[in-house]
Amino acid sequence: MIEFPLLSMLTFLPLVGAFFVLIIRGDEEAIARNAKRAALFVSTFTFLLSLFMLMRFDASSGEFQFVEKGEWLPSLNISYHMGIDGISLFFVMLATFLTPICILASWNSIKTRVKEYMIAFLILETFMIGTFCALDAVLFYIFFEGVLIPMFLIIGIWGGPRRVYSSYKFFLYTLLGSVLMLIALLALYLQAGTSDIPTLMANPVVRDMQMWLWLAFFASFAVKMPMWPVHTWLPDAHVEAPTAGSVILAGVLLKMGGYGFLRFSLPMFPEASEFFTPMVFWLSIIAIIYTSLVALVQTDMKKLIAYSSVAHMGYVTLGIFTATTQGVEGGIFQMLSHGVISAALFLCVGVVYDRLHTREIARYGGLVQNMPKYAVIFMILMLGSVGLPGTSGFIGEFLVLLGAFQANTVVAAFATTGVILGAAYMLVLYRGVVFGAQKNEDAAAMKDVNKREMFYFVPLVLMVIWLGVAPGFVMERVSPSVDKLLTHYNEQIGKSVDAELVSDDNVQRSESSAVKSAVKGVSHE
Repeated sequence: MIEFPLLSMLTFLPLVGAFFVLIIRGDEEAIARNAKRAALFVSTFTFLLSLFMLMRFDASSGEFQFVEKGEWLPSLNISYHMGIDGISLFFVMLATFLTPICILASWNSIKTRVKEYMIAFLILETFMIGTFCALDAVLFYIFFEGVLIPMFLIIGIWGGPRRVYSSYKFFLYTLLGSVLMLIALLALYLQAGTSDIPTLMANPVVRDMQMWLWLAFFASFAVKMPMWPVHTWLPDAHVEAPTAGSVILAGVLLKMGGYGFLRFSLPMFPEASEFFTPMVFWLSIIAIIYTSLVALVQTDMKKLIAYSSVAHMGYVTLGIFTATTQGVEGGIFQMLSHGVISAALFLCVGVVYDRLHTREIARYGGLVQNMPKYAVIFMILMLGSVGLPGTSGFIGEFLVLLGAFQANTVVAAFATTGVILGAAYMLVLYRGVVFGAQKNEDAAAMKDVNKREMFYFVPLVLMVIWLGVAPGFVMERVSPSVDKLLTHYNEQIGKSVDAELVSDDNVQRSESSAVKSAVKGVSHE
């Protein structure tokens, strides 16, 4: 327990900021200007507060830190319980890091209902941070589902021509999976008598019940990731969402599914996780190979990057369910790396889209001549997505494949083909946009990145390189929590194996005694 409620302040500060943006008054231009400034100030301060949390975090401990617990619904044994460990720490950092970047990226591109747009983003930040900090299952569910509302509005109001269709598809897909999770949460609560996540993690339910609960949670997390074949909402949502919406969707929201697997599926349903691991492996392989091939034939830049996100998330689920140290740490690192790289790639698309108002790759070409700074930034991010050594993308993919080879060499061999396909579609994209002849006069007249754009690209590019060169900073904070998770997982699996052996032994003994008694009966006769 700590006296200063750091996590609560971090979680609800953007919500307070949203309230102040709401009460801004004046003419339309003044409202828009002040709303942007207020949102940027609040989100930046939230990021600085998260840096303070990062500095205070004890890297040697795998326990939950900055814990806050208070009565919420005492009659139902449901509490307000917040805390973070090494697994959730960097997802909170990712949410606070990307939000001010999203607001900066929207500075000139959003021209209608600016105040409402900024309020939606600040509320979204509160729900994102809360999801990664919640240590009560009911509280987690509220934050986890709350994310849908502002994201639905961001896509549906400020999106492209088919925004209403895409926003409804996004909402219904994720809601359907989450209804199953809610039913499973109720069953878990009725069985255990509590919704406290650490308590549920320490005391898994019986094997038969685990199977059904695992499937219900899997339905929700698989859609959120998204895994094949429930990934079809993602390309539509990305294409229609405004640039900042795509950034936060790819950068943070997709990570909630992977986080759910680590926080719920592995520790609470270990025997079910082991049973369903082969299914997850092959779904991941299909996602890696199939969506990479689909990405190769895309003509829309956003759709290509969206399909690449599904492929990269395939590596994440593969790594997590290897249940090896390298695989799980690689899955977490891959999520962080993808959160930075994919966010930056969508910003790259946004930069040229704001100038030419098209995402068709064929409309560009030769941008290296009139946009050299943009070409360099795009190149570094493209190479990071490919997994070039020295970038963050390499560390995650390498560790996942290392863990996969320990678990199943056939699965790992198939997964490795995704590295080659990933290089193919990203190089095709880069060649089509940056190199070649300039056939379009409008593209040839576009100006290079301005100071505001450089201001948010530089930290992203530096982050990609820093995570690739010095991953130890992240790993030493993640490792204790991963070790604790896998120790608990292996203990539970070991218990179930021992129980089966004892059961088999008892059956054999009873059969043996039955045979002996029968033999005695015959000899007596």
